[in-house]
Amino acid sequence: MRKFQDLLARISDVALVLVGAAVASQIRFDYLAQSGFYWALVMFSAAFALAIFPAFGVYESWRGRSKLSLAGQVSLAWLIVQVSALVLMYSLHRIDFVSRLWFSYWTAVTGGLLITYRLITHAVLARARSAGLNLHQVAIVGSASQCDAIIHRIDSAPGTGFRATAVYNTRPDVSPVTSRVPVCETVDALADYIRRNDVHELWLMVSLAEEPLICKLISEFRDDLVNIRFMPDVRSIALFGGSGVIDLLGVPAINLVASPLSASSMLKKEIFDRLFAAAALIGLAPILLCIAIAVKLSSRGPVLFKQKRKGADGHVFTIYKFRSMRLHHEPKGTLKQATRNDPRVTRVGAFLRRTSLDELPQFFNVLRGDMSVVGPRPHALEHDDLYQKVVAGYINRYRIKPGITGWAQINGFRGETDRIEKMERRVEHDLYYLGHWSFALDMRIIGATIVAGLAHRNAY
Repeated sequence: MRKFQDLLARISDVALVLVGAAVASQIRFDYLAQSGFYWALVMFSAAFALAIFPAFGVYESWRGRSKLSLAGQVSLAWLIVQVSALVLMYSLHRIDFVSRLWFSYWTAVTGGLLITYRLITHAVLARARSAGLNLHQVAIVGSASQCDAIIHRIDSAPGTGFRATAVYNTRPDVSPVTSRVPVCETVDALADYIRRNDVHELWLMVSLAEEPLICKLISEFRDDLVNIRFMPDVRSIALFGGSGVIDLLGVPAINLVASPLSASSMLKKEIFDRLFAAAALIGLAPILLCIAIAVKLSSRGPVLFKQKRKGADGHVFTIYKFRSMRLHHEPKGTLKQATRNDPRVTRVGAFLRRTSLDELPQFFNVLRGDMSVVGPRPHALEHDDLYQKVVAGYINRYRIKPGITGWAQINGFRGETDRIEKMERRVEHDLYYLGHWSFALDMRIIGATIVAGLAHRNAY
């Protein structure tokens, strides 16, 4: 069944690419009827989509995945396909033969069709599962609090198709399971229940110290077609409140203190960053030029302010900003933050800082690979040396690239940090972002920055 669904999804994607091209052709002249060249380009994109979509998890099971995450993955994968098509045309010296308007229509229409198809399918499957079709029954092993927590998650998302049907409380002496799910008193009783009721899934919500129980359950069901999922309770020792399983030299390993982003996630983020930065610099070029002229006329000195900052893994790089202050001298090893009504700030600079327009040159840092569009804001090296000693978890902000905007910034934690408490709150938000990163969260932060985050009372 799963193979048939996968094949159907691939065929549908090819059809939608062709339909999108035909619709775009009707909107912007009938290019497909005029030239076989356009059909060749369309077929290349369709073939390349089949090759690259699996790398972005587009054809993985949708059970338990959010619609926003699914749409984000499809959008990014399709944009990569179209960028690759443009690179091919450029390499073949045929880029001038492609109508830019038609290509834009095709990309937009097809992207919309691909997302709509998946959202409709997702909704249909969710409705069917909510009605009791295509369900996966789940037995859960863990402490009462862990069992209750995961049962609540299952009940709050009926469209995922999971149903909790039995639990085994590993610590009945501490507290009982409060959820209305049958409780098995022994492992033998649990095994008998799973076999009699055709339970599909066994989820082990246990700690790393309970290896004997894990081995016993695996041995018990070695001859049964039951999916056994190990969800280790590592919250007390994991850095970001969760864990990630990676392949290390062919051996599965659980990240406890490491970058929370997998290699594939980092690749997706890197590709998006470069494309977004290039588009931003091209689109904002007139604004950048006007700001540069205004800065130059406002006071003597260079247009750009340059300063050393720490990036991913502590790598030091030069950050770019539009200069907002008059030239002044500060003793070596010290750095005074801008304060309200700071006399060093020019009139133009005050406007730039208030609206965050002084940060726009950092898209060059993103294009160079020093920064990301979204991530923890980098601080001056002098501040790093100070806060690393007094703020718990501060150094972990540098497990990923710093960003132009971030979760802390859209939640109001930006500007002057004249008290340790302000920096602690900022770091808390940065670590939350690291522990809950997703492409959808990045899009949310970018949207919030554009809509409401450009001007803020804490920026001066």
